[in-house]
Amino acid sequence: MANYPSDGVSYRRPRRQTMPSANRWLPPLDEERNHRADPPPDIGSAAGEKITVTRAAAQRSREMGSKMYGLVHRAATADGADKSGLTALTWPVVANFAVDAAMAVALANTLFFAAANGESKSRVALYLLITIAPFAVIAPLIGPALDRLQHGRRVALATSFMLRTVLVVVLIANYDGATGSFPSWVLYPCALGMMVLSKSFSVLRSAVTPRVLPPTIDLVRVNSRLTTFGLLGGTLVGGAVAAGAEYLFNMAQLPGALYVIVAATVAGAVLSMRIPKWVEVTEGEVPTTLTYHGGLRRHPGQPKAARQPLGRNIITALWGNCTIKVMVGFLFLYPAFVAKAHDASGWEQLRILGLIGAAAAVGNFAGNFTAARLKLGHPAKLVVRATIAVTAVSLATALTGELLVAAIATLVTSGSSAIAKAALDASLQDDLPERSRASAFGRSESLLQLAWVAGGATGVLIYTDLWIGFTTITAVLILGLAQTVVSYRGDSLIPGFGGNRPVLAEQEGGRPETVAS
Repeated sequence: MANYPSDGVSYRRPRRQTMPSANRWLPPLDEERNHRADPPPDIGSAAGEKITVTRAAAQRSREMGSKMYGLVHRAATADGADKSGLTALTWPVVANFAVDAAMAVALANTLFFAAANGESKSRVALYLLITIAPFAVIAPLIGPALDRLQHGRRVALATSFMLRTVLVVVLIANYDGATGSFPSWVLYPCALGMMVLSKSFSVLRSAVTPRVLPPTIDLVRVNSRLTTFGLLGGTLVGGAVAAGAEYLFNMAQLPGALYVIVAATVAGAVLSMRIPKWVEVTEGEVPTTLTYHGGLRRHPGQPKAARQPLGRNIITALWGNCTIKVMVGFLFLYPAFVAKAHDASGWEQLRILGLIGAAAAVGNFAGNFTAARLKLGHPAKLVVRATIAVTAVSLATALTGELLVAAIATLVTSGSSAIAKAALDASLQDDLPERSRASAFGRSESLLQLAWVAGGATGVLIYTDLWIGFTTITAVLILGLAQTVVSYRGDSLIPGFGGNRPVLAEQEGGRPETVAS
C-alpha cells in the first residue's frame, strides 16, 4: 500500500463524472498502473524430473492456492482501496467478525444454552443483567467519546482487540477441562467485556470508514464490501476454524476456540495499527446532534460549540434501522432459548438453530448483494418499506406460531437490515457536509447497537413460545414503524427526535453555515 504524505499539503482531486469522492484527505489515485508481467516459470530444471502423483497434487494445490490468493487480493484492493487505506481497514474488520464467530463457538454451551436451560427466573435475570443490560448504559457514551477522541482512533481500534485478548486469556486460565465450563464469576464479566468491546469496535470502524473512502466508489458500497469480507472471511472461515479447533482440542480437554480468538485478536491489533495515518486527522470536524432547534442558538448571548443537526431523511432512516435492529437482536438470542427450553433432542435443537441460522446468513448475503446494486435515490422511502416488511413478517409469525414462518421472518429481516443500513449510509453521505460524516457514522452505529441490545434483552425475558415472543416483539416493531412513518412525513411522536426538520439542516452554534446540497 502506498504511503501518502501526512503533512498539511492539500491536493486537488480531478472531478469525476461517475462517482465523485468527498474525501478531501486523499490525493488523486493514479489511473495508470504499471503491471509487471510475472516471468514464466522456469521449467528447464524440472524438465527431466519424473512427475509423480504426489508431486502433481502438490503443484495443483499450489496453483489453486495462488489463484485463490490472487482473487482475494484483487477484490480487497479494487477501486484504489489499497491506496486509500480501505484495504488496511478491511483486515481488522475480518478479524473482528472472526472473533465474534469464534466466541459464539466457544461459549455456545456454557453461556447461551446454560442460561436458557435454567428454569429459575432469577438465573435468566442474572444472565440478562450481567451480559446485556450494562451495554445499554455504555452504548450512548461511545458516540460522544468519539467526538472527543483526537489522534487516537487507530490506537482505540487496536486497544479493543488487545483488551479482548486479556479477557480470553483469563477465560483460558479458569477453564475446567473435566466439565468443559467456566466459573460464573469469570464467565459473565468476560462475556460482557467481549460484547462491549466488539460493539465498540463497530462504532469506531464506522467513524474511520469515511476517511479511507476511495474516490471512485461511495460509502454504501464501501460498507457493503466490508460486511461481505467480514461475513466470508470472518464469520464463515473464522467460525469453521474455531469449530474445528474446539473439536480437536476438546480431546485434550482444552478450549480450542479460545486459542483461535487469541490469535485473531493479536492479528487484529497489529492490522489496526497499519491503517493509514490520515484517519487521525480531525481538524475542522463538526460533531452531529440528534436534536434540532431550527438552526438557531438556544442561548444567543453565549457562544456555543458548533453542532450539525441531522436532516429529516437521516432521522427517518435512523428510526427505521433501529426498529429493524430490535428484531435482529431478538432473533439472535430468542431461537436459542426456544430450542433449549422445550427439552428437545439434540437433533431437534440443531434443526431449529440451523434453520434460523441459515435463513439469517442467506438473507444477509442477499441483502448486501442487492444493496450494492440498488440505485438509492430515495433512501428514506426505502427504509420505510424495509421496516414495513419486517413488521409484517413478525406479525405473520405471531399469528401462526410456526417455525418455518419464523425462518422466513429471519430471512426477510436479515435482508431488510442490510438494505436499510445501505439506505442510511446513502442519507449520511448525501445530506451531511463532509466535515460531519465521521461523527454521524459513529453516533448512528451507537444507536443501532443500542437497539440490538434492546431486542436481545426482549428475547431473553419473553416466554419461550413462538407466538408469545413474536407477539411481544411485533408490538415493539409497530411503535417503531409508527415513529418511522411519522418522521418520514415531517412530524414526530417524540418531540425533538423526529422528522419535523428540513432535509438539509443548518449548522447550530459557532459560525452559522448553510449546508450545501
